[in-house]
Amino acid sequence: MKMGGLGYLRTVIIIMCSAAGLRAQAEELLFDRYFDDATLRIDYTFAGDAARQQIYVDALSESPRWYGRRVRLDSVPLQGNGQITMRTLDGTIIYRHSFSTLFQEWLATDEAKRISRSFENVFLMPYPKDTVDVTVKLFDFHCRQVASLTHRVVPSDILIRHRRAGEHEPYVTLQRAADTTRCINIAFVAEGYTAQELTAYLTHCRQAMTALFNHEPFKSRRSRFNIVAVLSTSESSGVSEPAEGIWRNTALGSHFDTFYSKRYLTTLNLKRLHNMVAGIPYEHLIILANTEHYGGGGIYNSYVLSYTRGEQFLPVVVHEFGHSFGGLGDEYPYGNDDPMYFSDTEPWEPNLTTLHNFSDKWQDLVERGKASLIEGGGYQEKGVYRGAPDCRMRTNSEPEFCAVCRRWLNRLIDFYTE
Repeated sequence: MKMGGLGYLRTVIIIMCSAAGLRAQAEELLFDRYFDDATLRIDYTFAGDAARQQIYVDALSESPRWYGRRVRLDSVPLQGNGQITMRTLDGTIIYRHSFSTLFQEWLATDEAKRISRSFENVFLMPYPKDTVDVTVKLFDFHCRQVASLTHRVVPSDILIRHRRAGEHEPYVTLQRAADTTRCINIAFVAEGYTAQELTAYLTHCRQAMTALFNHEPFKSRRSRFNIVAVLSTSESSGVSEPAEGIWRNTALGSHFDTFYSKRYLTTLNLKRLHNMVAGIPYEHLIILANTEHYGGGGIYNSYVLSYTRGEQFLPVVVHEFGHSFGGLGDEYPYGNDDPMYFSDTEPWEPNLTTLHNFSDKWQDLVERGKASLIEGGGYQEKGVYRGAPDCRMRTNSEPEFCAVCRRWLNRLIDFYTE
């Protein structure tokens, strides 16, 4: 290429970078137009059974600073099992967020066919400057809307609790992002650690953080993550194991045997969890449980919960972060009971397909020999496909995320930070 060609190319690159910078500035101005630098937290109750679901508003609160994204405010990277949307009174969408919930997982169980239950849910949104309408929608396993609630939020409402800085549990910063205004904020939370065990907890936090950043694409993009460790303490050491008749007094009241699955470790106390971290820089939560009992759980845009005192601790916490942060689905079969995936519906999870709309997934990677199409995943042996023989989302023995998962995680990190 002649020097003139290089000069032209350089000019094109400069113009493209300038345009990207202008777009970013415009989106920042859009945030400042509609929002204060604060967080609106809305607590909901989701209730019902397999036949009918309802959404109820519980409480609203405000805490200092907003630690979520300030760009792409009206977009979501994944559909999720539900979405929450904030609109101005003229109908303009100014913020959207997608999620999954333990309530919706429970709807696939036999118990949901017999009784009704309620579950706590908490969502964070930037604090609006003016009155807005907020809509919450839940989808079934065929991606059809099954419940919806719209309610008005008046930011000057005297019944919105305003939390002061410092009301939260103490915390330490483990890693500071290169740009704390455009990063992904993660908070570790201690569960089942007494005050005397916090040193061990911080060791587990650092081990989990190191394990996460040993995996691509997190390794090469480590500077985009800001990470803190919340020093929450429990009266009892360890966590509850109902199958063994063991119930302990812990910070979050977590327990194994969720939905009668021995290794499924969750907490139902989401309001208590978010009370502990209100005002701390966080959007994604990794709860570390002080137990030798193998297990964990991860719920998209909600939390990770992982055991810590065992040889599978680090593979488990990375796998569960793939769920909670990445929205990745499980790629292993698990008894074929209570199916969550069906041939007439393409899964919203980016690493699973029923071939219903595979062209939007990783068909291009298959054509280029970068990935495969292998049957078995989403807890089912037949009808659900994954992109590689093994992956961090399939077994603890596989050390890496497959090409399909890596590409999606790269795109997601860009969504939050670029």
